Amino acid sequence: MRAGEGYTALLMFANVFLILCAYYFVKPLREGWIAVSDISGLTKMEVRAYSSFAQSIFLLFIVGWYGHLSFCWKRVTLITRATLFCISNMLIFWFLQPGFFIDRLPVSGIIFYLWVGMFGVFIVAQFWTFCADIYNDERGKRLLPFIAIGGTSGAVAGSWLVDMLVDSGIIATEFLLIVATLPLFLSIKLTRIVDAQHRKETSVGGISTNGEIPTLLPEKDIKSAMSSAKLIFLSRFVLFAALVTLLANWVNTNGENLLFHVIQEVLANQAAEQGIIDPQKIIKFTRDGTTAFYGDFFFWVNVIALFLQSFVASRLLKLGGFGAILMLLPVIALISYTTMALLPILVIVKIMKIAENATDYSVNNTARNVLWLPVNTTMKFLGKPAIDTLYVRIGDGLAAITILVGVQLLSLSTKQFFIFNVSLIVLWLICCVMLVMEYNKASARNELGRES
Repeated sequence: MRAGEGYTALLMFANVFLILCAYYFVKPLREGWIAVSDISGLTKMEVRAYSSFAQSIFLLFIVGWYGHLSFCWKRVTLITRATLFCISNMLIFWFLQPGFFIDRLPVSGIIFYLWVGMFGVFIVAQFWTFCADIYNDERGKRLLPFIAIGGTSGAVAGSWLVDMLVDSGIIATEFLLIVATLPLFLSIKLTRIVDAQHRKETSVGGISTNGEIPTLLPEKDIKSAMSSAKLIFLSRFVLFAALVTLLANWVNTNGENLLFHVIQEVLANQAAEQGIIDPQKIIKFTRDGTTAFYGDFFFWVNVIALFLQSFVASRLLKLGGFGAILMLLPVIALISYTTMALLPILVIVKIMKIAENATDYSVNNTARNVLWLPVNTTMKFLGKPAIDTLYVRIGDGLAAITILVGVQLLSLSTKQFFIFNVSLIVLWLICCVMLVMEYNKASARNELGRES
């Protein structure tokens, strides 16, 4: 950090801290609410799995709509209005919570589940877009890692606060949505301060002095989504990148659904042991228990991810290269799901999923970014967007189909679901090996190109 950069960087650090803190107030509530959103003929795990897939489809339309708004409003206006829109939604959902003002509103938990996905896109993604707009390439490379630590720290703080507030009884679960609006209001203020300062400092560049987002479109037509899909099958590198992404998301989403299923079984047994038979009390017990569990779960995921990102990811890349950071997650996943298949109890599932998710959010996130360094511009701008949207969504869809077939047709046990995930991980590892080979070939071609 150089002279004159500290003030803005600290404001951005604090801003993303507040945003992620608010997000991790909302995220555990999503799991608690979906846990009491019963649909006749479906298990709770099915409701969550199908909602997750519907969320993926919903996001495809939301992202396009948000992109359209970015050309209609000034930067600070877009961020302010999007954040205020989400805050207003939070107040509406606070009123609609089951057992609060209204006993039970059908499918409200599913709607809230879909909304949280939109919230993550609007609030979290727009901050990083704002960062990219504020900082040029050279300053961004130096300052964004520091700012990113603020985001991970905010996630840790939000997860810890939810767990502490619910366990201590200081704030009832029903009021967490109200508390989550406070850091978002502060975030708007910090955004406007940074935007005003940036407009004073700049008069030319990527954004005009009045904060308008320019329409800098390429002169030639942008390739269609079909062109991106064709590129995946024309290039072995992008093909294996797509398969790795698909399998990783399929395995992880299966694991999230199974973790949720195990939690619900444990809570149902606890309610029976405690003699809770009143339907409204069961709903409150299940919702509070699920919310508290996920608050603690996300806390440990983010703490370990922060440690891995700060002290392991860069060192592992330096010592072991791209192959080491790419292979780490599937190896940990293989150990984790094999252990879960042998001992499918909550404490084991929780520990193993924490290890998997923390590695995914840190070391594997670094691998996803490093992956595209040696390839040409065409592959980056056509292949990467297709993989980050289409193949991630296919992974969600396959996870939903897995639950549908496993529950409705095959009546698989929890242990058998974990064994199925182990078989997917073996395929994932094979694709990772092939991708590392293609990556090394691309890197070698780059070296030859520079030498010539």
